[in-house]
Amino acid sequence: MSNNFEVLFNYIRLLIDIPEIDQKICREYFKPFSITKDTIIEPSGKIPEYHNFIVSGYMRNFYTNEQGQEITTDVNDGPRFFTSYNHFMHKTPSNENLHCITDCELLRIKRDDVDVTAKLGITQMKYTMHVLQEQLEKNKQRAIDHTTLSAQQRFVKLQKEHPTIIQNIPLKYIASYLGINPGSLSRIRNELSN
Repeated sequence: MSNNFEVLFNYIRLLIDIPEIDQKICREYFKPFSITKDTIIEPSGKIPEYHNFIVSGYMRNFYTNEQGQEITTDVNDGPRFFTSYNHFMHKTPSNENLHCITDCELLRIKRDDVDVTAKLGITQMKYTMHVLQEQLEKNKQRAIDHTTLSAQQRFVKLQKEHPTIIQNIPLKYIASYLGINPGSLSRIRNELSN
């Protein structure tokens, strides 16, 4: 269990040094949570209750469009914070589902406790802002890539920058995340491997 917190603290240290007092606050407010493969931990239509830190495993955010297709909007490639950010921050019902693709080990903090720890801790507010900024930049870059790169270029970029996603997440979710038809993505992969 303490190893889960070390994964969290090492992730935070990539953004900012975390003093002992803030580590103590995290141990108090973040709760370990194990979840099995193929479980939706936060369904659409509800206000997201938790900010999840993925210690291990793979998750995705997705919504269902008018045609009934699942559109993947976010996937993780290792330990990181994960939620439906806009809805979590504004306490509004989300149109997204948080789906555990694999078995996952999480550390979760309730939305109201995020505000509490921001007041109690020295660095909580700062690293939370780093996480949000990083997510905004990632979403912005993804939108740019969808309009400026070909399907093959988007796949090659993902393969180069996030190889663990390619290795651990089913092709249908990767295709959806990249905005590519699954059949086209299979063809692209075959062309690239020849």
